[in-house]
Amino acid sequence: MIKKFDKKDEESGSGSNPFQHLEKSAVLQEARIFNETPINPRRCLHILTKIIYLLNQGEHFGTTEATEAFFAMTRLFQSNDQTLRRMCYLTIKEMANISEDVIIVTSSLTKDMTGKEDVYRGPAIRALCRITDTTMLQAIERYMKQAIVDKVPSVSSSALVSSLHMVKMSYDVVKRWVNEAQEAASSDNIMVQYHALGLLYHLRKNDRLAVTKMLNKFTKSGLKSPFAYCMLIRIASKLLDETEGGHDSPLFDFIESCLRNKNEMVVYEAASAIVHMPNCTARELAPAVSVLQLFCSSPKAALRYAAVRTLNKVAMKHPSAVTACNLDLENLITDSNRSIATLAITTLLKTGSESSVDRLMKQISSFVSEISDEFKVVVVQAISALCQKYPRKHSVMMNFLSNMLRDDGGFEYKRAIVDCIISIIEENPESKETGLAHLCEFIEDCEHTVLATKILHLLGKEGPRTPQPSKYIRFIFNRVVLESEAVRAAAVSALAKFGAQNDDLLPSVLVLMQRCMMDSDDEVRDRATFYMNVLQQKQKALNAAYIFNGLSVSIPGLEKSLHQYTLEPTEKPFDMKTVPLATTPITEQKTEIAPVATSKLPEKLAPSRQDIYQEQLASIPEFQGLGPLFKSSEPVQLTEAETEYVVRCVKHTFARHMVFQFDCTNTLNDQLLQKVVVQMEPSESYEVIHYIPAPSLPYSQPGSCYTLVRLPDDDPTAVSCTFSCTMKYLVRDCDPNTGEPDDDGYDDEYVLEDLEVTVADHIQKVLKPNFGAAWEEVGDEFEKEETFALASVRTLDEAVGNIISFLGMQPCERSDKVPENKNSHVLFLAGVFRGGHDVLVRARLALADGVTMQVTVRSSEETVVDVILASVG
Repeated sequence: MIKKFDKKDEESGSGSNPFQHLEKSAVLQEARIFNETPINPRRCLHILTKIIYLLNQGEHFGTTEATEAFFAMTRLFQSNDQTLRRMCYLTIKEMANISEDVIIVTSSLTKDMTGKEDVYRGPAIRALCRITDTTMLQAIERYMKQAIVDKVPSVSSSALVSSLHMVKMSYDVVKRWVNEAQEAASSDNIMVQYHALGLLYHLRKNDRLAVTKMLNKFTKSGLKSPFAYCMLIRIASKLLDETEGGHDSPLFDFIESCLRNKNEMVVYEAASAIVHMPNCTARELAPAVSVLQLFCSSPKAALRYAAVRTLNKVAMKHPSAVTACNLDLENLITDSNRSIATLAITTLLKTGSESSVDRLMKQISSFVSEISDEFKVVVVQAISALCQKYPRKHSVMMNFLSNMLRDDGGFEYKRAIVDCIISIIEENPESKETGLAHLCEFIEDCEHTVLATKILHLLGKEGPRTPQPSKYIRFIFNRVVLESEAVRAAAVSALAKFGAQNDDLLPSVLVLMQRCMMDSDDEVRDRATFYMNVLQQKQKALNAAYIFNGLSVSIPGLEKSLHQYTLEPTEKPFDMKTVPLATTPITEQKTEIAPVATSKLPEKLAPSRQDIYQEQLASIPEFQGLGPLFKSSEPVQLTEAETEYVVRCVKHTFARHMVFQFDCTNTLNDQLLQKVVVQMEPSESYEVIHYIPAPSLPYSQPGSCYTLVRLPDDDPTAVSCTFSCTMKYLVRDCDPNTGEPDDDGYDDEYVLEDLEVTVADHIQKVLKPNFGAAWEEVGDEFEKEETFALASVRTLDEAVGNIISFLGMQPCERSDKVPENKNSHVLFLAGVFRGGHDVLVRARLALADGVTMQVTVRSSEETVVDVILASVG
């Protein structure tokens, strides 16, 4: 063993790792000592340790040098030193895969495995199984069977664990050892019983009936080993999950009975299994929660931690089930272990009532400075959840979060707080000003560029609409003076939004912009010059297009289109309408606290789903003249999941055509399908132009066939259509084992479900952060308004959800959230109709007997307005 050094030694450097600066060549040179006579066990041990250390550090050994070292090491079997012999076994296991002819030690290992020295037998079995391949397994089978039922527990365990590793290599041979494993499973030794159960399960896990029988046998006969009980509980809960058995299943009764086991480990495993079951009701949870409640007052810190952590998970889905434990959890707030205290607090935050929020906040602030950042993030997440639950308490939360922001902490912790404050601002309009004030104070002393730019973006979006927008200008301009390039650029963009929204601030903003035009960084100068020129025009339409609502195009798509434009000499200016739109709109800032990449390298933009489809379709000659792909729908299932053929369709919309991509899978192993097409019969004046078949569909290998349809020119408002679909193909029967098809086949067909094309397939979602400016920009030249009664809809929430999904447009300004206890609501939707025409919808909803809806539509094209109103009607 390496001597354990204390912290002081480690810091001074005297206690550093003795193997730190090992050279592979030097170690292999030293290994020549193995050939000396007599053998020096102590020195040889030290060299073997070095070799194993290098291997575990990932050092690469060439085949030749590994083989040489291995052969030299085999001479050490001549020594009778126990420690050296066991070290040899370890080295054999480590070098089994990298050196050649390792089977040379088989006879030595077999001798040790069957010898009288018990201390050698277990490790020898493990090493032997590591170097054995399928052909040699037969030779040691007899020894393995004897070892499994050996009286010495360490030998039996070694044989069982080695058998478990060999199941992957030679399942059929190991399966013959089931009787011995059954015998070992009734051993009195707890580890042997556990390992035997593990082997039996892995031999049977693909046969659900055999696993059920095994469970029945062991649950009735009982086990001595708590480890085996834990494994049985895991197997039972997995089986319950697969069979979707409820609480009336005997398996559930077994898990519940384990809650009364005398071993704490088994009790916790059973409680954890019940808690993690999907669709678990409060009644089924009750016994597990009461056991965890008892653990909360255990003298063992590990049990208290396990209990409170599991209760924390229960509180996420079933807060009411945990309220019974609130008193025990409150006692844990003062626990000496800070991890337990944090989890207790966050669980209480999830289960507590509105009245207890203030008290809990006081208790948290007393110890929050003592816990690690990781747990602070957990506390912040719990506060975020609480804000959504009790919006009226936002002022208490906001003060607490602002104090936390001032404390020291890492990036993850600060980001969690900023995200939480932003979510409070978005959910509670009355908290906007205090939230923005706290964030402004934070960026005055913020070392994280990502957070500073995020807050500046928020200030630019929300600040200009506050009663006193001028008070934020100072904080933003300070960033231009004091910060790094990325933050300065973000500050310039935020300033421009203030100038565009508030006419009285415009002269001051222009002066500041002029100052920014002399910046040392070209990105900052370019932005300042661009915004300066736009703002000087004093045109609302320009402000909307270039300052409030940026381009919503696919970046890889824009790059490709520009490259294509440079290759073809043309007089025509570049048309932005030829660029595909960004498929996933840049959603308004959501506060998902996700792990962040800390690497400083610029991330490469991953191509979106639509970019991938664009490439696939462009490679098919028949689709090359269709122009840029406008939109690809989510896949629509046209068959049930369990049928003999599985077909799903993706609808690709182009300017004047639609391509239907049918992804087909053949689930019959005795058939090969060829020349597969999906024939489509449209209900409207859509015209099917071309079918592209899938050449062949072997068993369980997906393939795609395509149908090209022309959209009706004579009636542009005909956007909805129903297609009846039939899959036609040539069947060739084949041998299920070899997959060899017959020579001749026969034609067959399979009727699929009808496929709907709706108005949403012709509209791409686009987010307009400032809807009012976009509304002014489009203008009222083609504005139309109609009123509809939605008789079947009972609530405003339902009406909003239905309109969004029906039109397939992007809700703006968080208008998809209906405030509580309101009888009226305004929904703002934005999108682009195929052909590149902007379309905006303002829907005023009023709740009376049903919901009445006044829809106003604006677009750059009259036909689009008619299409929207006709489809809503």
